[in-house]
Amino acid sequence: MTISLLLGVHAHQPAGNFPQVVELAHARCYRPFLETMYRYPDFKFAAHFSGWLVQYLFDHHPQDMALLQAMVERGQTELFGGGDLEPVLAAIPTRDRIGQIVALSERLKRLTGRRPRGGWLTERVWDSSVVPSLVDAGIDYVTVDDYHFLCTGKMPNELGGYFTTEEDGRALDLFPISEALRYRIPFAPAEEVMRYIEQLGNEEGAAAAIYFDDIEKFGIWPETHEWVYERGWLQAFIEGVLRSATIRTEHFDTFTRGTPTRGVAYLPTTSYIEMNEWTLPARRADDYAELVQQVRATNRYERDKAFLRGGIWKNFLSRYSEANWMHKRMLQLSARLDALPAAQRSAGMTDLLYRGQANDAYWHGLFGGLYLPHLRRAVFAALVELEAALDAVQPRPNVEALDIDLDGAQEAFVQDGELQAVIRCDGDASVIELDAYRLRHNLADTLRRRDEHYYRKMHLGEQHHAQEAGIASAHDRVSFKHDIEPHDIEPDARPRSLFLERYRIGEQWQIPAYRFGRSEASALFFQSSNEQIDIGKTISVREGRLSVRYDVRAHAHGECETELNLAMPSCDGFLGRYVFEGTIPGGFGQPLSLPAMTALTLEDGVLGGSVSLISTSPISLTALPLHTVSQSEDGFEKIMQAVTLVLRWPVPAGESSLTIALSVRRE
Repeated sequence: MTISLLLGVHAHQPAGNFPQVVELAHARCYRPFLETMYRYPDFKFAAHFSGWLVQYLFDHHPQDMALLQAMVERGQTELFGGGDLEPVLAAIPTRDRIGQIVALSERLKRLTGRRPRGGWLTERVWDSSVVPSLVDAGIDYVTVDDYHFLCTGKMPNELGGYFTTEEDGRALDLFPISEALRYRIPFAPAEEVMRYIEQLGNEEGAAAAIYFDDIEKFGIWPETHEWVYERGWLQAFIEGVLRSATIRTEHFDTFTRGTPTRGVAYLPTTSYIEMNEWTLPARRADDYAELVQQVRATNRYERDKAFLRGGIWKNFLSRYSEANWMHKRMLQLSARLDALPAAQRSAGMTDLLYRGQANDAYWHGLFGGLYLPHLRRAVFAALVELEAALDAVQPRPNVEALDIDLDGAQEAFVQDGELQAVIRCDGDASVIELDAYRLRHNLADTLRRRDEHYYRKMHLGEQHHAQEAGIASAHDRVSFKHDIEPHDIEPDARPRSLFLERYRIGEQWQIPAYRFGRSEASALFFQSSNEQIDIGKTISVREGRLSVRYDVRAHAHGECETELNLAMPSCDGFLGRYVFEGTIPGGFGQPLSLPAMTALTLEDGVLGGSVSLISTSPISLTALPLHTVSQSEDGFEKIMQAVTLVLRWPVPAGESSLTIALSVRRE
């Protein structure tokens, strides 16, 4: 018997990634992969490139992409489509799903002359609601994990072909990707992978061996460049497949045309099995991992894993308030753009919206994702620029209150066209977003420290869990890029926002509980009262300046302090520095203490501007870098998220007032 090898690779880089990272990925992976495949015209394979990346490569490395184009023209490579800026389709509106899919198909048609029939689902997130959008956008089939099918009750030996689903009268074909192949390619020796595929060909009813996974495994993951290219894994695999009397390479396209569907299938909302664990809160993820270990210990894992269901991708939005806020801001702006008359819309606005829908910054698993400030910054840069463009053609009120993130508390938007502060009208009355429109930046874009399931792995120390032969997958590694101290992973008790207060009358520090009072012009009024102290907090945005005024009536002498977590893009790099009274006391990555100050400037070369902090009376300042700990394919790492400024001032018995202001300047 013969078996069709349907092999596909998925290439993606976030639109906000550092250029040097993209160039390294090209040098170590994209270029050598294309060069190797080009030498074997009889080896058919599929490739998916996200829209931003494929355009970048055509613009910056045309000689390499000419190889891809030639392989498409000679019938060796089948291109897959999908969302242009790599959104999770299930997380964006239908109109944007169709728009993104069509945009990538048109891009591929323009660059290569071919329009795709197949579609790649970002992170293989499946929700049946995406079926009509895919079909309406011209996609005939997609790839999902075999795990998706196992969850329906299918047996592994039934998955050697494709199935058909339907939703709202549209039919879509589904290819189940083999988990066994995902874990073998390219980590196991080429001969072992060959034997496994040939063995599948001997099983009754198996027509195809299906693989579609990240191309980054072929050169970017640890040890893979040396293994795949220098030690010849890819060449050995290709030549072995071409010599095999059992295996033939084929396109997904021709396979659907020549082989009938295996019948109808309805898949549950899910993603790949690792993702289902990552979506769970830390404590429940610990419980899930313990359950998996118990099943493994009884040798029932392969039989029962389909019934060990974790969470779904959208859980990330309920787990991480920061991801949820970005997502709901994106939905808010998508609705505003859709409501514009056609004559007022532009292609540039749509492009900004699609950039704001890029998946990478909305979730966190093996890779940094949400924990990487530059990825969140890219999303907010697009959303802030889009909002400014929308305001230019359809102005908003200076003050409006909405509960867009569905948390039960309204968020008040206060803006003057240059600066916008978003204040959550809850007990903290803190600023959760601070947009500088000219700089396309949200200065409140940071991340709180919270407990994570993968912290348990850090207690294992430096380990590499490898196979007897081959190399270890990034999923199986435990390593450290930085020294991690206990305080680095201590969860925050409060959000990391701007103007977050405490006060002390006597020995005990306490937290005020603000009640929303009223709004007028460009100002909001909040009040906190008890038997010790009354605090009035007025937040206003005027002439590009955010001002917070505190009117205090204390029954005894005490202190107040407020905390500002400012997202400065330079982080601990050399382009970020404090300026105080004409001197430079240090950079953002260093601690700073000023016992009495009325003005401090934070200059940021990456931002292309500065933030000035001004107080109407002398106050003390303590500044520290805020770090979080995340995991990546290279190991656990500390990442600076923001600078934390703690401002403290004395409160006399009786009445007093103080105003602290932030102004932003573009260089």
